[in-house]
Amino acid sequence: MQNLDQIIRQASADFSAADDPDALEQIKARYLGKSGQITGLLKGMAKLSPEERKTAGLTINRAKEAIETALNGRRETLRRQALETRLAEESIDVTLPGRKECRGGLHPVTRSLERIETLFRSIGFEVAEGPEIEADFQNFTALNMPEGHPARSMHDTFYLLDEKGNAVEDVLLRTHTSPIQVRYMQAHVEKYGHLETMPDIRIIAPGRVYRVDSDATHSPMFHQVEGLWIGEDVSMSDLKGICADFLRRFFESDDLKVRFRPSFFPFTEPSAEIDVAFMSGALKGRWLEIAGCGMVHPNVLRHVRIDPEKYTGFAFGMGMDRLTMLRYGVDDLRLFFDGDLRFLSQFV
Repeated sequence: MQNLDQIIRQASADFSAADDPDALEQIKARYLGKSGQITGLLKGMAKLSPEERKTAGLTINRAKEAIETALNGRRETLRRQALETRLAEESIDVTLPGRKECRGGLHPVTRSLERIETLFRSIGFEVAEGPEIEADFQNFTALNMPEGHPARSMHDTFYLLDEKGNAVEDVLLRTHTSPIQVRYMQAHVEKYGHLETMPDIRIIAPGRVYRVDSDATHSPMFHQVEGLWIGEDVSMSDLKGICADFLRRFFESDDLKVRFRPSFFPFTEPSAEIDVAFMSGALKGRWLEIAGCGMVHPNVLRHVRIDPEKYTGFAFGMGMDRLTMLRYGVDDLRLFFDGDLRFLSQFV
């Protein structure tokens, strides 16, 4: 078995000379591969007698184990050397300051929405929601804008198409959040209409709306919040008081000037535009249109089966994006929707 001892010594020397894992595996094949020296000796045992085969098999297997031990030892040495080299190349300077964690924050329009909801909830208003894909009746007809009414032309909008490219009849992306008011009034009448006197309706309706319009102060998609109060003896003076108080609290300015200008909306009568003037800052003394409002038109109440002889109410609507622009001093509405983190990080 001197030949085996020589094979073991030669294998160990060859393994020690290998300087990378690939070379080591190639050397392994010389001894333990299908055509290797040890494999050849094992195959040659078939020519031996049973007694010789037993002794030879034990000796060859011990040699094989010795070679495998030397092989695994070299593998571990090469692995450790590779790790040490990598650690040296990728050393970390522990004296460097850590990376700053990025802080997320609410979008400025979302901040405005939360502020608006908080202010109106504090005076007894609920927050109502509704679908952005709306029916023609809720979006137009129920709001005193029947088919062919000229006011519809002011709401050029996005209609939905079927698979053949034809417009889906009576379905569109809502152009304002007024349909939420219609749906809420319909549900309210179904719930309380059997009573001699219904509870008042006091809601705000915030959400995304869609119109074909795009410039520095308009976007095809924008956010709107509308308000509605229906009850007995609700008057224009209630409307003026609530809107003026809300705007002063929203902008945190007691000296904010608020005025109501006569206007026209098909769903309110009388109707008014709400203007504000700041008494300080870059906009000092300049009147800015901020919202539209008015007493709910009797036809709107009839559409939802509310008696206009018994109940009156007011409604208002304003753009949350424009309120946000004024609150934070932003002069281009499109900045809110560009997704530029350099701009949005200012509000974190």
